Amino acid sequence: MAIVDLIMPKMGESITEATVLKWHKKPGDSVKMDETVLDIATDKVDSEVPSTAAGVITEICYKENDVVPVGSVIAKIDNAVGAAIIPNTATKIVETASSHTTAMNQNVAAPQVVNSIKEIVTDHANTTNGVRFYSPLVLNIAGKEGIGMAELEKIPGTGSEGRVTKKDIIDYVANRGNITISESPAAIFPEPMPQPIIVTTPAVSSQPQPQVAKGVNVEIIEMDRMRKMIAEHMVRSKATSPHVTSFTEADVTNIVKWREKVKLSFEKKFGEKITYTPIFIEAIVKAIRKYPYVNCSLDGDKILLKKDINIGMATALPSGNLIVPVIRNAETKNLIGLTKDVNALANAARANKLKPDDTQGGTFTVTNVGTFGSLMGTPIINQPQVAILAVGAIKKRPVVIETKDGDVIAIRHMMYLSLSYDHRIVDGSIGASFLTAVANELEAFEPSMDV
Repeated sequence: MAIVDLIMPKMGESITEATVLKWHKKPGDSVKMDETVLDIATDKVDSEVPSTAAGVITEICYKENDVVPVGSVIAKIDNAVGAAIIPNTATKIVETASSHTTAMNQNVAAPQVVNSIKEIVTDHANTTNGVRFYSPLVLNIAGKEGIGMAELEKIPGTGSEGRVTKKDIIDYVANRGNITISESPAAIFPEPMPQPIIVTTPAVSSQPQPQVAKGVNVEIIEMDRMRKMIAEHMVRSKATSPHVTSFTEADVTNIVKWREKVKLSFEKKFGEKITYTPIFIEAIVKAIRKYPYVNCSLDGDKILLKKDINIGMATALPSGNLIVPVIRNAETKNLIGLTKDVNALANAARANKLKPDDTQGGTFTVTNVGTFGSLMGTPIINQPQVAILAVGAIKKRPVVIETKDGDVIAIRHMMYLSLSYDHRIVDGSIGASFLTAVANELEAFEPSMDV
């Protein structure tokens, strides 16, 4: 018999804890490899945690609604057939290897197995220092292919910050026979708990909240988990950043006419409905290239200027809550690519199928308050970003237009834009100039553009 620890996986680069939502198994239940054991919530996104071994659940370490640090043991599985193990610490690896050796009566090979694993542990500790991140999928593939951590560390990664992607490890396995690497037992390690980060920002006020008189004709509704997180996020943002909001308006008549003209042919050709959102994002990306300081964050007294433009788009859910999926590397995508990403993320959000990383890494956010009929809004910055743009409802209005024959009054499709920005980094001149640049990009849209 071998006891396998099921650990809380790391579901994203900046996620350090998760909330247990629901257990699908209880002590005594059998479980298959990769079968869902529980549901967890991380940063407003719900995910399933699969089993890392086949066997019987012997212990559940946390109750529903408990907040669990990444890397903690959340359940124990009796793996009688010795399925693949994903250990939590080096000590547990050695203990598990030793118990396997005893159970299989391989007493002669036991010292070699334990020593080999110790070497892998030492090599991992000396070479990575917990910097390189491996997704659960990559770890699972490595375990099945017998790739030890020392070997895994040598695989070049093409992902963000050198991360090994699914394609990287599959390509490596395919060509493994042509690569000379010393053999070692498969020992897969989860990413160590990140070191605490000290943020030098004002703390949210700890003043007691005023008592609210509860009348007779009052319904008391408990906030759901997502609403609590949104409330905390908004209060923290206002306490962190001195907000300033600038306003302008844009004549989007050309955009409205173009969309009406091409929306049927666009959907027929690309299989996607064209909305205003990807057009807005394209204009924002062009303006960010001119004013990059709206695409940064603040770490103490250091400005972190982001080279990638990752646009978060605030999306309303059927529950009335809000979530912000992120379009990564928007600067590399054309209007068609942006349309596909916008539609895919919006549909996933409404179907509650977003992955944890889909809401991570945003560098700038856009919110469409016009969807609900508002002319304009004063949005709250999505920390740790420094700016957020709100677009209002598009309305027909009489507007004075300058022509070569003089001024005329015409009916145009007009839209208000508002930009909230962190005055610690973005001054009024940059904020207003950026906002004007977005409006200019929208007004310069070419109505004769072919699909």
